[in-house]
Amino acid sequence: MKKQKRKTKRPVKKQAQAPAGAGVEDAPATTSRRDVLRKIRNGGLLALVAGGGGWYLVQDVRATIREHDLTQIGNGIPTVVQVHDPQCPRCLALQRETRDALAAFDDGELQYLIADISRQEGRQLAAAHNVNHVTLLLFDAEGNRRDVLVGENTSAYLEDVFRRHVARGRAD
Repeated sequence: MKKQKRKTKRPVKKQAQAPAGAGVEDAPATTSRRDVLRKIRNGGLLALVAGGGGWYLVQDVRATIREHDLTQIGNGIPTVVQVHDPQCPRCLALQRETRDALAAFDDGELQYLIADISRQEGRQLAAAHNVNHVTLLLFDAEGNRRDVLVGENTSAYLEDVFRRHVARGRAD
């Protein structure tokens, strides 16, 4: 039979007790100038981050609402519509590449919309054009479908396709 080790008891240290009448309220307040300045700095940084983050969040929500508004097709601006499933990694990769390609265009030159197939409007648009997700639909300024790109593509390729699409719209 194996011999078990015994734990040795360590002596318990007695804590110094405060006098009977002394409470936490009686402790001297030692707030230095440095502590006050640190609190002001930290509070200011927190307010700056919260305010800036709030502004960014509002702008992001507005952009998302605008991107999902499929009634903008045919509003006089050539349009790229991504038929998109938010749960699909390939769709998310295509979205990143598309946004990278669109960064080369000026505002009002080409608009980007999302037909989210998890929403009724997105499913209807996909069904009307007989396409699935991971697809880009290119519409001219009047809302006529000009081209369909299926699958993932690089941003360089997409930028080239978008430039030709915009130029074709000007020539018509």
